[in-house]
Amino acid sequence: MSSDAPLVLGIETSCDETGVGIVRGTELLADALATSVEEHARFGGVVPEVASRAHLEAMVPTICRALGSAGAAPRDVDAVAVTAGPGLAGALLVGVAAAKAYALALGKPLYGVNHLSAHVAVDLLEHGPLDEPCVALLVSGGHSSLLFVPRIGGEELTELGATVDDAAGEAYDKVARLLGMPFPGGPPIDRAARDGDPRAIEFPRAMREDGYAFSFAGLKTAVARWVEGRQRAGEPVPVADVAASFQEAVVDVLTHKAVKAAREHGVEHLVIGGGVAANSRLRALAEQRCARAGLRLRVPRPRLCTDNGAMVAALGAQLVANGATPSPLEIPADSALPITEVLL
Repeated sequence: MSSDAPLVLGIETSCDETGVGIVRGTELLADALATSVEEHARFGGVVPEVASRAHLEAMVPTICRALGSAGAAPRDVDAVAVTAGPGLAGALLVGVAAAKAYALALGKPLYGVNHLSAHVAVDLLEHGPLDEPCVALLVSGGHSSLLFVPRIGGEELTELGATVDDAAGEAYDKVARLLGMPFPGGPPIDRAARDGDPRAIEFPRAMREDGYAFSFAGLKTAVARWVEGRQRAGEPVPVADVAASFQEAVVDVLTHKAVKAAREHGVEHLVIGGGVAANSRLRALAEQRCARAGLRLRVPRPRLCTDNGAMVAALGAQLVANGATPSPLEIPADSALPITEVLL
């Protein structure tokens, strides 16, 4: 990447991760992260006020660490990008306020971006330029969505389908709690599933053949009832088999609909992003199904799938490259920012 490309500082605080990334074009120079996940674990989920306070404490040290890793000084920054939504209102406010302060102090343009669009843009840091348009599958604790993306950091996105109840990551968290596993539930279920039989229990695949929408609430309930039935009967719960069978039900639906969307919209690339994209079985099954369908699969490495500042900087860099108009300093933190709105 040319040294003439703008240096973009990205700030992410939508949930419980304080992420700061520094990107030049599509080159990742720094990706600093501070997490408050351990502070939330004892509650079994993210506590918004705890997350907001953790962001306040971590913001300046994390930015300093990112600048140090990139070998850059604040004056070297050409633009500041920040997650403006969606996410937890208080957490977003911390990041947006910090980004405004840096942009104003440095006299640099500000880009308030969509957290979900950033999960798509981060793949550019991993695999380089993308033949567009593409279909993107975003799967996380709060979102399960299929998007048609004409151009990353360009035209508005089209939402093809989204979850009608529990998102995939939310279902993972709830099933993990049911099985006595720690929060967040994705990694422990993924690990346990490796020792289980994904065909041991036939859990439902809700809405598998119905359009592009997702539903995982019924699956979560089915797992709960199956486990409770074993416990009432005084029989041991085969945790590994339950984990593997539950996980297979989730990734079967996700990959089936994603491949279907790509084929029906005539695109060659499928991009998967979001925290659940770090799941090993999702990545493996998506690879198999894309290969059979003649699609090219792009999934960032696990560190870039979970919330991070690099993804925000990556989207900001694309917006700068595409000549997008910067956001005004008056932009709000929008916890309900529509998935189709890339730049606030």
